[in-house]
Order: sequence, then structure tokens, then C-alpha cells
Amino acid sequence: MNDRTFAGIEPEFAYKNSAKIWLQSIPYDGTSTWGKGADKGFDAFLEASENMEIYDIETYSEVYKQGVHILPAITENSSPEKVYSAVLESTEQLLKEDKFLTFFGGEHSVSIGLIEAYRRKYNNLTVLQLDAHADLRPEYLGSKYNHACAVHQACKTTNLIQVGIRSMDSVELPFLNKEKCFFAEDMYGQTKWIQQSINLMTENVYITIDLDAFDPSIMPSTGTPEPGGLDWNTTIQYLKKIFKNKNVVGFDIVEFAPIEGLKAPDFLVAKLYYKMLSYKFETKQP
Repeated sequence: MNDRTFAGIEPEFAYKNSAKIWLQSIPYDGTSTWGKGADKGFDAFLEASENMEIYDIETYSEVYKQGVHILPAITENSSPEKVYSAVLESTEQLLKEDKFLTFFGGEHSVSIGLIEAYRRKYNNLTVLQLDAHADLRPEYLGSKYNHACAVHQACKTTNLIQVGIRSMDSVELPFLNKEKCFFAEDMYGQTKWIQQSINLMTENVYITIDLDAFDPSIMPSTGTPEPGGLDWNTTIQYLKKIFKNKNVVGFDIVEFAPIEGLKAPDFLVAKLYYKMLSYKFETKQP
């Protein structure tokens, strides 16, 4: 077992066999094209989690008691193609276990292998992408496993729903399903998109969160920040509703590139992860 635990929880809640939740870092930053540092995100995330109060007010729960075990990281970084293969192979094996799997990037290219592994296990899988960028390019800089291609494969093989999008290239337009894409400009000041997007989901949902989905005023620590993003309260209310109404089968959080001396974004990421676990394992309220 790793010496370090999520949120500094006692070892008894972090044993591999008894923990219901497994957390794996994939610190790959090989295809990011502007801001670097996503390979440093996991340590900053863990440090922030160790300073987080772990009673969740919303759900009246301490979800860490379900057990959170940190798996060994996937450290392959020789090429985007080899990272994809390593992630896919590892995740297919992990999915044979009766655990709730969660993943932490690295940049968004790591999600390509994750999504493919889940697609192979779950029929009619919905992939919910929270992101500033469409990430639908068939290839970028010579590779179809670039971060700019994160959901290109998913748009063809899964029920892809995109939320918060506010930046894309014209080359992506042929792959964009406008009925399942919720642009940030259309979401602003509105709430109808929440139920509309949930209505489009199948029962089993995999969530991939690129942290640049959030507005850079609260999440500047990402490689390609875009103005006009999601706020905290709307996002967690949305996620809570998804967890309540659908079977979330796993999720990843990517593109966290910590900025030295700026702790608030680190804490946001830790809180986001813990909120999602709290929603997943929420039981009857008192």
C-alpha cells in the first residue's frame, strides 16, 4: 500500500482489498501544447486533500469510510500511442474487480484509453465530457492520441454529451453533434440545459472532467484556460443530479497544472473529487 493516503485518512480506510474506491494517477503530460505541469497535479491534489475537512454537509456523510485506495500510477510516457495502450490494458484489468474506479491526469489524452476500456465493458455507454474545448480532432500534431483528440473516438463509439464547450477548431465541426453539445454561451444564466442533458443520457455514465471547464477565475491552474466557464455551485448541483438519476460507473479528472503559491485551485480539485465520491455513495439522509 502507498505510504500516502487520500485526505490523510487512516490506513484502515486505505487498504486495497477492503476499499470500495480505487484511485489511480496517470501523470502523462506529453501532448499538452501550451501550459505544462499536468504531470505534477496529483501530488498537489493529495496535499490539498490532506487539508480538507472530510465530513460532507450536503450528504451527511464521511465517504472516506467506504475506503479509498491509491493504486500505483501508470508511468508509461514514451509516446501517446504507448500511453493509450498501457491505460487501456490496465483499465480493462481493473474493471474486472468490484471497485468504483477513479482516475487523475495528466492531460486529457489519458482519457482516450479509459473511455475505450469502459466502452468495452458497458453497452450503450454515455460519456459526459465537462470541458472548455470540444477535443474532437481526428488527429493533432501527428497523433490521434493527442489531448485535442480526447473524445474523437468516443463521439463515434459512445453516447457523447459535451457540456461547457466554448472553444473549437472548424476541423471538428463534422464530428460535433449539436443536439448533444451544450455551449457555455447558451448555458449562461440558464438552468434548462441541466435536465435537457440528463434526458439524453443512457443509464450507465462515465464522466470525464477537464478542469478548464471551470472559469479561470476559480480554476486558473490548467494548461489552456478559457474565459466564460462553469462556476462551482452550478457544477456540483449538476453532478449531484447525475449521480442521483444515473449509474455513474467511473470518472476521471484531468488537466490540473498547479501554480506554485496558489492553493485555492488545488483545494477546488480535492473538494470536487470528494464531492463526486459523496454523491456516488450517498445514502438516505437523516
